[in-house]
Amino acid sequence: MRYTSLASLLLLFPAHTQAAVNLKANETPLNTPVDPKAIALLPAHYRLAHAGQLTVAVSAQNSPPLSLVASDNRTRIGSDIDIARLLAQSLGLPLNIVPVSWEEWPLGLSSGRYDVALVNIAVTEPRKQKYDFATYRTDSLAFSVKHDSPITHIATAKDIAGQRVIVGSGTNQERILLDWNAQLRQQGLKPAIPIYLTDDATTTLFLQSGRAEVNFGPQAAAAWKAALNGRTKVVGNSPYKAWVATTTLKGNGLVKALNQALNDAIASGHYQKILSRWGEAQEGVAYSQSNPPGITYR
Repeated sequence: MRYTSLASLLLLFPAHTQAAVNLKANETPLNTPVDPKAIALLPAHYRLAHAGQLTVAVSAQNSPPLSLVASDNRTRIGSDIDIARLLAQSLGLPLNIVPVSWEEWPLGLSSGRYDVALVNIAVTEPRKQKYDFATYRTDSLAFSVKHDSPITHIATAKDIAGQRVIVGSGTNQERILLDWNAQLRQQGLKPAIPIYLTDDATTTLFLQSGRAEVNFGPQAAAAWKAALNGRTKVVGNSPYKAWVATTTLKGNGLVKALNQALNDAIASGHYQKILSRWGEAQEGVAYSQSNPPGITYR
């Protein structure tokens, strides 16, 4: 999907989001003032991935409203990019954006390629063994189907029995899908068939051509796509609650500064402006938590 075909549109989300997204207007950066309290929490021993800059990994996939390409077909914009800028400006540092695939972020953090990963990463207990988290959104996951699909509602494991479900490998939605399949087997029902895709265009092709019945992914992206062209519809949300968080290598101390920056931006209202302009206000948090309990699936 090329952004140039969308630049002049005002995209309306489904009614429950109560928001409109103006892509052209959202190319203009939102600025956040320097936060002395957050700067004071930067660990003295920490060495930035690139000297003098905060280097942040964001999704290289075209996954609006989280991350997409602006009208120059080069610059990354989106809510995750705006959050990255908020963090960098709060810490008094220039922002260095690194687009990555989902599979890249763990190795990139471990190797010191970047300081922070913002790739719609949810907090889980296994991940907490290797990474530190500062929450900035709730993790809402949605089930999407083709606009004329006979599937009208998905709420429990039985609703996906025998269906071909597109899901990302190593994601929370995959973990939920596999847990639901275990439940279905225990009940003597046919499990869903996972289809592992990462490319947005291929996902759309699979749904529209009937090679898959359901896509299971981030709610914000699902609502965006449904509102964009009406070729898909959202038919349900995951019943499990999780937190999306800034992700850093465990024990390096950077999480304290990020947590402070987020909470001060929440108090000042700068954080809310970001989520509101991307239609994500309903996924906002009242305060940022450091390493909260991870998602549970039962």
